Amino acid sequence: MASHRKLRAAAVVCAVAVVTGPAPVAAWAATTGAAAAPSVSAPSPDPFSGLTADEIGDKAVTATRSATSLRMTGRVVTEGQPLDIDFAVNDRDECTGVMRIKGGNAELRKIDRITYMKGDEAFWRVSMASQGMPDAQIDATVELVKGRWLKIAPGQAGSADLSGVCDLKSLLADLGNDKEERRGLTRGPDAEVGGTPVATLVKKKAEGGTTTVSVSREGKPYILKMVKAGGEEPGAMVLSDYDEPVRVVVPPADETVDLSKLDGGVPA
Repeated sequence: MASHRKLRAAAVVCAVAVVTGPAPVAAWAATTGAAAAPSVSAPSPDPFSGLTADEIGDKAVTATRSATSLRMTGRVVTEGQPLDIDFAVNDRDECTGVMRIKGGNAELRKIDRITYMKGDEAFWRVSMASQGMPDAQIDATVELVKGRWLKIAPGQAGSADLSGVCDLKSLLADLGNDKEERRGLTRGPDAEVGGTPVATLVKKKAEGGTTTVSVSREGKPYILKMVKAGGEEPGAMVLSDYDEPVRVVVPPADETVDLSKLDGGVPA
């Protein structure tokens, strides 16, 4: 299902933005991607004193890869479609969150290797129509899943794409795959993200576009925000709730429908 791939892409952007540069960025943007002036933090000892921007980036990647859980909230554009997400993920392949695309909303939960997905009618219609399903089949499927959680077991259609969202280890491992791609950073004005002072790292790409990465100046140097401006897939993502418990609730059995019950299955 196209929505599955879009959802996975939204999660992966957290890693890709840093691997490619912290890659493209223009100015200092808010989580919606709209331009905004940075908040200047109060004067304090700089934990990154004496370090180059590239060295700060290396420390941020190392710290972020060590996280046992995090929450990612923001908007990205993939395949020309804006996608809003809010997910909490841990290192046990568990996650819970919501996404919104083309006016449709969906919730996603994963626990014990089972993925549960509950979308409103707009979400399911957009998702299935994008795969060319005939109207009659869409109507029948929407009627079956209306108000219920779609239960997707490992190996079923869409399970691989959806699991990518909940695979924190894989997402964070990607951060350090290509160290050379992170060279050439510059340090911008210090700012704040959610009241936490941050160091701001910037990289502009020769082909256009800029990425800004905000690194915490308090506690571990976690990445707290990434903004990609310009290019084909702009967006912004805020990372928070590092190492906090992620509570995933299994939907009641009488509110679920197994993917295998759908005629012909749901296209992957």
